[in-house]
Amino acid sequence: MASLANDLTLLAIALAGAMVGCGLALLPGLHVFNVAGLALLLSTRGVIGLADQALAMFLLGALVGWVVVNVIPAVFLFAPDDANVIVVLPTTKYLMRGRGVEAALLVGAGSLGALFGLVLLAPVLDEIIRPLRTIVQPHTGWMLVAIIAFLLLGEWPRANDLAPPARRLLSAWAYLGAGLLTFILSGLLGFVLLYRSPIAVESAFVNLMPAFIGLFAIPGLLQILLFGAKPPPQATALPAEIEPRLLLRGALTGLSGGLFASVLPVVSGGIGGLLAGHATALWNDRLFMISLGASKVAYYVGSLLLLFVPGLTLTRGGMAWMLSSVYVPYGWRSYWLAVAAMALAGVVAFVALIALARVTAKLINHLNVKWIAGGSLVVAIAITLAFTGWGGLVIMSVATTVGLIPVIVGGRRLNCLGVLLMPITLNMIGVGPAVAQWLGLL
Repeated sequence: MASLANDLTLLAIALAGAMVGCGLALLPGLHVFNVAGLALLLSTRGVIGLADQALAMFLLGALVGWVVVNVIPAVFLFAPDDANVIVVLPTTKYLMRGRGVEAALLVGAGSLGALFGLVLLAPVLDEIIRPLRTIVQPHTGWMLVAIIAFLLLGEWPRANDLAPPARRLLSAWAYLGAGLLTFILSGLLGFVLLYRSPIAVESAFVNLMPAFIGLFAIPGLLQILLFGAKPPPQATALPAEIEPRLLLRGALTGLSGGLFASVLPVVSGGIGGLLAGHATALWNDRLFMISLGASKVAYYVGSLLLLFVPGLTLTRGGMAWMLSSVYVPYGWRSYWLAVAAMALAGVVAFVALIALARVTAKLINHLNVKWIAGGSLVVAIAITLAFTGWGGLVIMSVATTVGLIPVIVGGRRLNCLGVLLMPITLNMIGVGPAVAQWLGLL
């Protein structure tokens, strides 16, 4: 009886975490990993009463709540995280047609589908991941190189076919060159953060936060402040029913891409979803948004769930790395409790997404979008300064300059993930230290 009461208490803590995560998701530029790092710090100092398994359940719930609801800033404020960044274009089209709620719920449907898929896979997750890791591990370095090549070669030139040949060539390479420049500059920034970060040691748990805010959140907010127009009135009614075939295909595509990303180091849910989408030939915006919602959930939540699998000893994703420094789950009871917490938190987060998307659509109809973007920008800067000090503010400013390149030129913003891909891939193939020494960082 005491054991059952303890399990119910832990599930209640996970649901409380889910509600906190839903609230955090509404703040553009605030990543749940940053708050998780602060929670871990406060827990180790005894400031908050959560520790060990209770803390793990709270962070699991917060992660699920955040990853399901954080599509709202991406849709209504153009402020995506690294996993949402490639879904911005389709959702923006829906927003400008007055269908922002529909876009948010399509991504949310994919998220819910992925959570359902993870629950179904839970009994055999160990049998799937263990051999997959054995196959992939020896080849990780060249696989990351291949993924980078795919991202860069996936850019396409945009030129006026009626212009003279020389101008067409110049116009095409201006676009392609912007993609390469974005990847290289963000990669160099990643080297600085990895080898000689200006952020204080006590703030190391949020070392990447200023870069991600600058690369992914602030450029879109600046774009709204300078050029943004009020979106058309948004419909707040629930969208038409999604075809089961469409939902199933999108969820399975995203789930496969997200799980692939959760096994392979550095690859994010956005990249995993992009790869899976190309592999399965996604053909329309609705299917694309469903798959991206599924991919980011499978990546973020699946990565943390792998930490709970007994005997797997696989730590992937920021949340798992942070949590494993203070708590290591043990036994199948902890694993199944985590699966139950994930499922319950997902249902609560999806219901919250429906309500929050409709409320946000009403606010967008009545408020000046530039004021919202300006307030979000102030919040993002204040968060960066509070967590990382002036050093973080400098990093954020540099990252914003890089992040503005694809916004101005119109390139793929996913290239900003060079901040992680370039330094870690070069380290894995053994040339990272040499590059860092050449850059004067060693």
